[in-house]
Order: sequence, then C-alpha cells, then structure tokens
Amino acid sequence: MAGKPRGEQRIGLLNGFAAYGMWGLVPLFWPLLKPAGAIEILAHRMVWSLAVVAVALLVIRRWDWARALLRQPRRLGLVALAAAVITVNWGLYIWAVNTGHVVEASLGYFINPLVTIAIGVLLLKERLRRVQWAAVGIGFAAVLVLSVGYGRPPWISLALAFSFALYGLIKKKVNLGGVESLAAETAIQFLPALAFLLWLTSRGDSTFSTEGPGHAALLAATGLVTAAPLVCFGAAAIRVPLSTLGLLQYLAPVFQFLLGILYFHEAMPPERWAGFALVWLALTLLTWDAWRSVRRSRPRSLEELGLAGGARGTGTDRERSASATADV
Repeated sequence: MAGKPRGEQRIGLLNGFAAYGMWGLVPLFWPLLKPAGAIEILAHRMVWSLAVVAVALLVIRRWDWARALLRQPRRLGLVALAAAVITVNWGLYIWAVNTGHVVEASLGYFINPLVTIAIGVLLLKERLRRVQWAAVGIGFAAVLVLSVGYGRPPWISLALAFSFALYGLIKKKVNLGGVESLAAETAIQFLPALAFLLWLTSRGDSTFSTEGPGHAALLAATGLVTAAPLVCFGAAAIRVPLSTLGLLQYLAPVFQFLLGILYFHEAMPPERWAGFALVWLALTLLTWDAWRSVRRSRPRSLEELGLAGGARGTGTDRERSASATADV
C-alpha cells in the first residue's frame, strides 16, 4: 500500500471489516422477517435494493454508465443474466438460513474460490499450478466426505458456490462498479418482483400489509441490508490491495459458520468436521500459493520505489475488478 497515507489504509481496512462482517452476520437478519416466506423476502429485497441504490446514485450524480449500457445490447444481456443468477443465489441463501441450514450455506462461500478455479479451467481454459490442482483435489475429496456426513451431496453449498462463481464471471465481463452493477441488476429484477408482491397482496397473502408496521419496516430494510455492505466494500476496494480483500472475504463464511454452530445450534457430527477441515486445508493452500505468486511477480525495483502492489492502477479500476466478490 505504498503511496497511500496510513489514515487511508486504516479507513479501507475498517470498511473491509465492516463489509464482510455485515455479510457474515446477515443470517441473524433473515429469520426476523418470518412469517414471510423466502420468495416474498427475496422480492422485497429486489424492490427495496433498487430504491436504495437509486437514492445513492441521485446523491453522487453518477448516471452516464446507464446511457452507455443501454446502447450495448450484448452487455445489457449479460447484466440480465447476472440478475437471473444472483436471484437464484439470494433466494436459495435466504431459504437455507430460514430452514436451519446456516452451516451448509457457509460452506458454499468457503468452497466458492475452488469452484471459481474449476470454472476458469473448464470455461476459460486456464492452466493451474500444482498447488492449485492439489487444492481443487482436496476440495473434491471434501465434497465426498460431506456427502457421507449429510447423507446426500451438499447441494445447498454447491448451488450457492456455483451460482456465485458464475455471477462473478459474468460481472467481470460486464465490468461495472459495485453500486452501478447492483442498480442495473435490481432494475431488471424490479418489475417481476413488484408484480409478485402485488399478486400476493391481491390474494391476501402478503405479510407486508398484514403483520404490522414493524414487520413492514424490516422488509423495507432488506434494501439497506443489501446496499450498506456493498458501499463499505467499495470504500475498501479503492484503499487496500486486492490481496488483502481476498483474505478478508473469508470473514463472512467464518462468521456464518460460527453462527450456525453457536447461535442456531446446528449439528456438526465428525464427518462434517472432517469435510470442513479438508475445505479449510484447500483454502490454506490456495492462499499460500497466491501470496507466493504475488511476491515472486512483484518487481524488486518497483517495490523499493514504493510503486508495487496496491499502488498500481487507479482506484476505479481496482474497485471494478473487485466488485465481482461484492454481492453476498
């Protein structure tokens, strides 16, 4: 982080901890929305998220990206695909938390880096280093062990991991900032979500209008719960290196895992502990290999001048590169 004042670095780290901390603690929020079902909560999240990011964009007066996006049909199609994929991810995660599968949901975000690597190999024809192959192999073994522990494949974890990895790949191709991307995606989600909520209301099944003002306020707060960590993430992405953000991202599933065990009291038989231990071993190998690769590729002369690492590139570029990990 050479070239960045210590105060800026501290602000970036605090925002990074805040972003991933909020994503890690979000399992405490979704049960508060009962008796609303997962689909109703999801629809409210889409509608109110658009409202929040629209206000944010009005404040910062950043609209040029929207006009450019509307003139690019292929890019707009990718945004629509990203919106569809994140809809599946959000809906499944809300359902998992509210039906007692917090630990299994946390596993999805633990194995997400492994799935991302696998997608890179299968779709992008990327070549892996030996340590990366070892990590992927250990991750595959972990899935087998967990399948024994659960008595079935950990389909919730796998669906969350694959949907989020695919979402990250699409967002990388779209190349929009975090707030702009969320605005575009929720704009696409808005009309179907609003239509569903109006249909629920017409049937008398909407909890928004029948469970009192406190419940309605909590449903409206889904927009803030979605947008607030994204704003903090954006503030962190322009102040700290992506390697640091890569380490901070593990905070979210760690918090979710601990909540599942300590707060929700979900069962963890020995087979599941063994499966999680294998996943953590694979992630340790990936982190060590990535750190070693960064240190080897960093030019010595630039490092001495304080120009290597996080000082390369503009803040906007780094925020856009990092935004693929931003929407949990």
